[in-house]
Amino acid sequence: MRALRLALRQVKYEERAFRRNPAAAFFTFAFPLIFLVILTVIFGNSDIEAGERVISGATFYVPAITALTVVNTCYTSVAMSWVYDRDAGVLKRIRGAPLPAWAFLFGRIAYAIIVMLALTVIVAAFGRLFYGVSLPGATAPAVVVTLAVGAFAFCALGLAVAAAIPNADAAPAIVNATALPLLFISDIFIPPDVGTPVWVERVSAIFPVRHLSEALQTGFNPFEAGAGFEPVHLGALAAWGVAGLLLALRFGSWEPRR
Repeated sequence: MRALRLALRQVKYEERAFRRNPAAAFFTFAFPLIFLVILTVIFGNSDIEAGERVISGATFYVPAITALTVVNTCYTSVAMSWVYDRDAGVLKRIRGAPLPAWAFLFGRIAYAIIVMLALTVIVAAFGRLFYGVSLPGATAPAVVVTLAVGAFAFCALGLAVAAAIPNADAAPAIVNATALPLLFISDIFIPPDVGTPVWVERVSAIFPVRHLSEALQTGFNPFEAGAGFEPVHLGALAAWGVAGLLLALRFGSWEPRR
């Protein structure tokens, strides 16, 4: 029970540290909405083809930006903050403190997931109020499961990538280089009816961003007649998460690298 209380206290500490940096907090919540508005302006809110259905541009971009928030909060933020704290000696001091290492890690990841869920609600509400996007009804459980599996996968991958980053100076370049190209080829920024080359689609299908995007598109699709679950995409996400977790456990370090 004491270890659990420490873990929950660490979540509270993460929230307080986040709140005490108002500029970072503001842009964390503003960026998804900025992207949503800009992309709907650039590509329009007219009908686009999504599989066998025709949906509005905003209906496509709400789940797409939701996928972007998962990647940003659970992958980019986790990876870069871990490298920064590792090189600053924070992680080394944590290992020597009474706080269990797992409790520290739990607090960091749990708060990242809380921020991700808050951003998902904000993006969905914004899309509903300003673009008339339908919110998930019968497919809501599928959306929740997709977000949970996606959060696990990208947090694990963030820790795995952090293990491969040599120092804090290299963190932004490496993390962004492994995320941004996939965002452009995985139906996040560019709608599918633009005409992506077949070979690009095949490459993107290997990586987890595409699977997260496809699963969320199904969950938010107002024409979806079933429960909205995508077992293939969820299985691929889970496999990436397990691989990331194994790599993080094998190669992860709490010690600064010189």
